[in-house]
Amino acid sequence: MTDGQDFAIRARGMVKRFGATTAVAGIDLDVPRGMIFAILGPNGAGKTTLLRMFATLLTPDEGEARLMGHDLRADPNGVRCAISMTGQFASLDEDLTGRENLVMLARLWGFRGAQAKARAEALLAAFDLSEAGGKQVKAYSGGMRRRLDIAASLIVTPGILFLDEPTTGLDPSARAGVWTLIKGLAQSGVTVLLTTQYLEEADQLAGRIAVIDHGRKIAEGTSRELKAQTGSGVLHVTPVRDADLDRVAQVLGRVAGADPQRSAEGGSVSVPVVDATRANAALSALLAEGVEVGDFRMGQPSLDEVFFALTGKPGAPRQEGRP
Repeated sequence: MTDGQDFAIRARGMVKRFGATTAVAGIDLDVPRGMIFAILGPNGAGKTTLLRMFATLLTPDEGEARLMGHDLRADPNGVRCAISMTGQFASLDEDLTGRENLVMLARLWGFRGAQAKARAEALLAAFDLSEAGGKQVKAYSGGMRRRLDIAASLIVTPGILFLDEPTTGLDPSARAGVWTLIKGLAQSGVTVLLTTQYLEEADQLAGRIAVIDHGRKIAEGTSRELKAQTGSGVLHVTPVRDADLDRVAQVLGRVAGADPQRSAEGGSVSVPVVDATRANAALSALLAEGVEVGDFRMGQPSLDEVFFALTGKPGAPRQEGRP
């Protein structure tokens, strides 16, 4: 496989098995330098396993990859020097302060005393944690812990930063703050490869998205390109009575010839339609069934609807308090 100087990651045929289970089943991936690239999929799809192979934490059973020009198999130390990884759970010492955590990690990276303290202070300021730097991490909120965890990954600025579900469990405000940080990292030239099961996160952040399910890549493209795969549009229907939702789903599915999907809030049903004629036919069928429609509209598909069309499953449910 060629170096591919324009790519931070070039991978071909990546496979990982655990006994009789194939967690990653032959994935190819090209990630341009300086891009936020999202790997989207449900729990158990193989996202974390793929990242752990790229981070040299797992050895691939098959396949090859180059990261920042370093061969994953032949030069794992070169790969490790070019990357950093933040997992799903904070890897911090809760009994130390935020500042002490960063100083300790800087010393482990080879910074001398004054240099380590200066690097810690610079990262605390960059991540808006200066005032909290003297507090024990156990007193931090979830969003503060996540920011500190990402800061710890940047003691030495990596070529590639792996973020494994970086906002899982955070409230909307904290998530928005982490999103801003991730965008800023990409603007500074760091390539960000993130896994997520939240469709709106991939939609907000990623220049390109790879959708994986059961260890296989089933689609890749920009958010707009993926949305275009579901057809010309989506019909959204909200009945006046919630009791009619099942009938709405049955009628829309029959007339549109596609699988309907309930909204996350449960009050409306959407279905892909090939054109306005089919949408009008569906609405007429609802009226003929005696269903009173409170609201309807045609629009572009959301990434949730794309995911449902590709995998046959809805996206990850939003946690309480999520937007």
